[in-house]
Amino acid sequence: MSDQIMTEISVDLDNRDKNTALIRLILAFPVIVFLSSFSNFTDEAMGIAGGILFLPTILALLFRNKYPSYVLAFNKAFLELSNRVTIYLLVLTDSYPSIESNEKVRLIYPEIDGGKNLSPWLPLVKWFLAIPLYIVGLLYGLYGLALTLMAWFSVVRTGTYPEAKAEEVVKVIAFWNRIYGYAFLLVTDKYPSFSLN
Repeated sequence: MSDQIMTEISVDLDNRDKNTALIRLILAFPVIVFLSSFSNFTDEAMGIAGGILFLPTILALLFRNKYPSYVLAFNKAFLELSNRVTIYLLVLTDSYPSIESNEKVRLIYPEIDGGKNLSPWLPLVKWFLAIPLYIVGLLYGLYGLALTLMAWFSVVRTGTYPEAKAEEVVKVIAFWNRIYGYAFLLVTDKYPSFSLN
């Protein structure tokens, strides 16, 4: 088992719906509102994590050396939902993002054994230690957006998503999932690789 979050995304390559690809942002608006409503319950500092329960996890690890299972379940469900919205927006699938888990996105978490194998103090600085990852992630994000734009034209014109571009965009999403797993979800103490692989 990996010591990072592993991302499995099912991409639709052929027989794509050209019409919905043209108005994807408009179609996704309701589910984007739904997703963003979770971060409205947090203050500004926690909203950066996008609705992930960050502070309760830090406090539980710091004072009890335990990762609450209900917090882990919420964070996993939230990250999977945000991934389903992301792959829909990036035209990787024509399936409208379900608010329930489905086969389009599967995240495999490392075994955390209730938090006993996690450092109780490291969560205080992981977000800071991940700053180089954020910078590299922004560059990868721009790369992924450029590939998505090229793929979008292909979908609109031919109804197919180029497989090579899809693989690279999925790698960018997986890279960001590893960052979230390390810096915000706190499910691993192992620093993620800078590589897309």
